[in-house]
Amino acid sequence: MDKISTLFKPVTQAKNTSSPYVSPVFPPSSPTPEKTALGSQHPQDFYAVWLSDIHLGSLDCKAELLLDFLDHTHCQYLYLVGDIIDIWALKKRVFWPDSHQAVLAKILALAQNGTQVVYIPGNHDELFKAYVDSHFRGITIAADYVHQSILGKRCLMLHGDQFDSEVCVSRTYAQLGDHLYDVLLWLNRNLHQVRSQLGYPYWSLASYIKLRVNKAQQAINSFRTAVIRFAVKQQVDMVICGHIHQPELSVHGSGERHIIYANDGDWVENCTLVAETLLGEFQLLKWDEQSKSTHIIQRIETDQPFSAAMFEQSQPPKQKVA
Repeated sequence: MDKISTLFKPVTQAKNTSSPYVSPVFPPSSPTPEKTALGSQHPQDFYAVWLSDIHLGSLDCKAELLLDFLDHTHCQYLYLVGDIIDIWALKKRVFWPDSHQAVLAKILALAQNGTQVVYIPGNHDELFKAYVDSHFRGITIAADYVHQSILGKRCLMLHGDQFDSEVCVSRTYAQLGDHLYDVLLWLNRNLHQVRSQLGYPYWSLASYIKLRVNKAQQAINSFRTAVIRFAVKQQVDMVICGHIHQPELSVHGSGERHIIYANDGDWVENCTLVAETLLGEFQLLKWDEQSKSTHIIQRIETDQPFSAAMFEQSQPPKQKVA
């Protein structure tokens, strides 16, 4: 109870001191030996990593799997693309186990020990939008951000909730979808417990069903179109977002003008991320809890001209039952 009662306290480092919003307690900085722990012994080394929709504070957050990923990975840039802490869920029920605190502590330790961390609040953690354009414990908070890749590509990142009005088919469908999604996550959570007891790895029933519902596919397509349209206006080479829990890495456009669309997925259903390698290749990755490593779902090399084959290879794959 002591931990729960001290979970929130006023944020004093933010620019907007008049805001009534509160924030989870941030643990003290890690000692300097953490720098050594982030060295070459990590089996995965990336230039940049994008994570979103972690939903710390919710029952469905796969915090243990994310912590495994962070412990086995080194990157120069870590981008948190929204819905990192689920304020909506915490308002309904205070749920903050040790694994959730460990993830938060790990991110802060990375920021304090050389990793450049940028945090873009989403809709479930929109309270932190009051602190946009400020810095806290080595973390930059921004509404959106442009990353320049190793090969000079301009990559715009945003959460994606600003496009909700362009995605919802109707208010009725939106409300129905929210309720059905809650049911799916409940089924997903219980199935994961059974599979774990039987020795099977994590597999997302929610994603499997979502990919086969026409209305869900219509919303996903509308969202992708809206994000790409906005990115084209910003004259960037790539856009990276989250929000809809639908991982994807694909190329769009015609003629000489192409744009890469990336959705890094989530850590509620899919346990996915987007990463830029040290050679400038962009990859959509999924964490495998058994091998303690990621495997590639999709990849795009940005140092080569886009071809028809690349368009085919970048299409989202159908999910198979594990």
